[in-house]
This record gives sequence, C-alpha cells and structure tokens, in this order.
Amino acid sequence: MPSVKIRRAVLSVSDKTGLVDFARALARHGVELLSTGGTAKALAEAGLTVIDVGTHTGFPEMMDGRVKTLHPTIHGGILARRDVADHVAAMAAHQIAPIDLVVVNLYPFEATVAKGSSEADCVENIDIGGPAMIRSAAKNHESVVVVVDAAQYADLIAAMDAQDGATDLALRKRFAAAAYARTAAYDTAIATWFAGRLGTAFPARLGVAGTRRQELRYGENPHQAAAFYTDGSNRPGIATAAQIQGKELSYNNLNDTDAAFEAAAEFDGPACVIVKHANPCGVALGADPHAAYLKALACDPVSAFGGIVAFNRALTAAAAAEIAKIFVEVIVAPDAEPKAREILAGKKNLRLLLTGGVPDPAAPGLSVKTLAGGFLAQSRDAGRVGLADLKVVTKRAPTPAELEDMLFAFRVAKHVKSNAIVYAKGGATVGIGAGQMSRVDSSRIAAWKAAEAAKAAGEAATRAMGSVVASDAFFPFADGLLAAAEAGATAVIQPGGSMRDAEVIAAADEKGLAMVFTGMRHFRH
Repeated sequence: MPSVKIRRAVLSVSDKTGLVDFARALARHGVELLSTGGTAKALAEAGLTVIDVGTHTGFPEMMDGRVKTLHPTIHGGILARRDVADHVAAMAAHQIAPIDLVVVNLYPFEATVAKGSSEADCVENIDIGGPAMIRSAAKNHESVVVVVDAAQYADLIAAMDAQDGATDLALRKRFAAAAYARTAAYDTAIATWFAGRLGTAFPARLGVAGTRRQELRYGENPHQAAAFYTDGSNRPGIATAAQIQGKELSYNNLNDTDAAFEAAAEFDGPACVIVKHANPCGVALGADPHAAYLKALACDPVSAFGGIVAFNRALTAAAAAEIAKIFVEVIVAPDAEPKAREILAGKKNLRLLLTGGVPDPAAPGLSVKTLAGGFLAQSRDAGRVGLADLKVVTKRAPTPAELEDMLFAFRVAKHVKSNAIVYAKGGATVGIGAGQMSRVDSSRIAAWKAAEAAKAAGEAATRAMGSVVASDAFFPFADGLLAAAEAGATAVIQPGGSMRDAEVIAAADEKGLAMVFTGMRHFRH
C-alpha cells in the first residue's frame, strides 16, 4: 500500500504542545478524531468535533484511566491489514472501523523520575495503553501512520497537503522506526529506574538509550560518521550547554570539552583547566577565573594553543580578554558576564558554551566502552581522596603546603590518561606526563614540560623545583620516583600497593622526600 488516505485518527497525548493546530489541520482534511481524557477535553474546548474513545468502543474508561484504549475495537482498527480478506471480513463482522493514524506521546515517566517523585507517582506514570497503540501502529505501518513526537506534526501535515490527505510508505516507515526507538528508550528508562530501586547496578540486561541532539560532520577522523546523544539525566555539562557563538562543534571538540569541564568540576575554589587531545595541559586554582587561567596557561603555553578552556565559575571579562590573545577552540563555563560575551563575540570561530551549572563529580552514573561484540560498563570514577585518607610512609612528613598541593595534584591526575604523572606547586600544575607505556617515561616527560614552561616564562630554574608529584597508580620501581626527585620534586603522592613499595619508600627517604599513600588509584585509559 504505497499511499494511504487518513480518514480516522486516535489522539492521546500527555504533552499537548501544538496539539490543537495539528488537530485542526487533520479536520481540514476530513479526518474523524477519536480521543481520550484530557486530550479529548482540550480538542473539544478548541471547538473541534471529537469522539470519545469510550463512545467509539462502547466500553467506558475505568480504573482511573488505566483501561481505556486497551480494547479490540481500537487495536483491531489499528492492526487489521487492509490487503488481507480475512482481516477485512473480521472488521466488518465485529463492527471495527479502521484507524489510519495513531498520535501518542507517553506519560512523562522520565520527567517524573527526574523530579524526584515518590515511587507510587513514578509507577503511576508508566504508560501501558500508549506503548501498546504505538507498537501496534508501527507494526502495521503498511496501512497506519504513527506519530510519537510533536516535532513530527508539520512533516505529516505537509505530506497530507501534498497528497490530498494521504501518506506514502516511505514516511510511514520513517515514523514507525521513530516509534520503536521511542518505546525502546521509554522501556529502558523504566528498567533503569527499577534496577536503581532494587540496588542493582548491573542488571542481567542493560539498556542504553539516548536522544540525538546533533549529527556531526564526522567522527574522530573524517572517514568516521558520528552523532551526539543526550541521556536525559540533565546532569550539568556538555549535554546541557547552550552554544553562544562559534562554528559547529566537532566530535573531538565535544570529547575534549567534556574532559576539561569534568576536571574543572573537581575543585571547590575557582579553577581553570586547559585540555588538548583529552588530556589536561594546564590546571590551576586562583582567586578568580582570570588568575586561575594565567596559572594554568603557564604550565604548557605551547600545547594550550588550539585547546579547550574550562572554568567552574562564570567567565569574567578579565579572563575572556586574556584568552582572546591566543587561539583556542572552545571555552566552557557555567555562565559568562555580559562583557565577557562581548569581548569574545569578535572571535567568530571560537565556540563559547554555557552549561547553566557544574556537574557533581561524586554523582553516580555509568561509563560505557565498546568492545568487539559487546561493551564494558562501570560506575563513573567518583573517588576522592581527602587528608584523612593519606598515610605518611616516609621518615619526613609533608608540610601543610605540600599536603595541599598533593591533594590538588592527585585530583588532576585522575583526569590524565594513564600512566599519569603530575607536578604541581602553589595550586597549579607545572608539568604533566600522560599516556606513556612506562611510568618513568611519564615522569621524565612531565619534568621536561616543567623545564620548558620555565624557559617560556624566562625563568632560570625548572618549575618542578620545589614541587610535589602525583602518580595515578603505584610506582612499580623506584626509577619513576627518582626521576621526580632529580627534577626537583620534594614530595610524592601515590596509591601505594606495589610489591616494591619498601624499595620505593627507601629511595624516597634517601632523597629526603616526603611521601604519602592514598590507597586509591585513578587509571584513565
């Protein structure tokens, strides 16, 4: 059936956005309107002729609306194949009128959960009749159109206007696919909520659903296709961000911006994080965003070129003016001063993203990584180390200033690709070594970066002199620690737990270093 004229429609929607205008357009094409409850009331109040589903079926709505469309007259009218004689005969024998259009958007279960509603309210907002009608109509898309989103109204009316009230098979297939995707996401949300209520982090069947926010020009490389999906959690971040200016974001922009903003969210005071290729190249705390940016930039001004800059405070005019002096791809912050927006408006290619908030780094959530034939799922790394967690293992205990920098450096190391080594001093990174196969190589790279930063600033001594060093996992040998000592570090923070801990501790003592164990590692592959 390439073309199907719509003569009868059933409408039952929770979200009534655009409903009346849509129904008027259907009525203009002579479509008979069947409806239920609040939808029928809204249509009638708008002056449209509407037939209550109970009148159509001869069976009253009951049980607080739980039973209204679950009736053979409705589902027979939707599911009957018009090209099968037995189906047509059954419709005639049981006085079942065909239904050519099903318009349903579901009870707002996801929104009810997001509001923190009671268990009873959440259960009551699990739609039963809606998904049943959607699935019936999508299955019989040869003869029936199914609409699950107000955004589809205009496309359907345009098609009907062009085809004298009819639709073609291509549109019906496209709408059917969208319908099954919607019910799949809805069921996933319900299953996820139930698993959470039962305390089951990893149920036997794990569903992952998202809503496409943006199709991207390409993926990590030009030969890869890509899209950006949101998960409906409304956790502040890239998914909630409004793009104030700049050209379209790429896959790599989004990935790097997320990495930068999540790192910035780790800190309580004003912080700036500069990221390049998903790794921090400068992180700092400051009295305000401007001061934090200057300190972060000084860590690696070369890598910062073309990078991502993230703040955990509103972007100030002073910070914006400083950033505008170099080329950066993206600035992300919870908000921005009007003057800051004005300063950046002249940088047409720079993207400014404002998220409306800062993500809670301790919030629960899943991290998913694909494998051949499957995927790995784990809880987000929400681990945090405080003073009470530290165990001094060397003869010399760290000073209060060293302890403060240790905790800062270890929090930064959590966001650096393993093997990760971070040198820090005065609430700022001074050298970062990332992603090396050998931890000692990461130590040497971080030390080299600290020396290069000093040269760029016109300083005689390496910036690693008098710094602390953080390692995301234990030192398997003393060589990585010795490289840090040679660079000028005075204190070390690491998880501990190596078979050679005693050897590493002895080396630290020999060099006069203070060292603490955290008991927690932060691999980030």
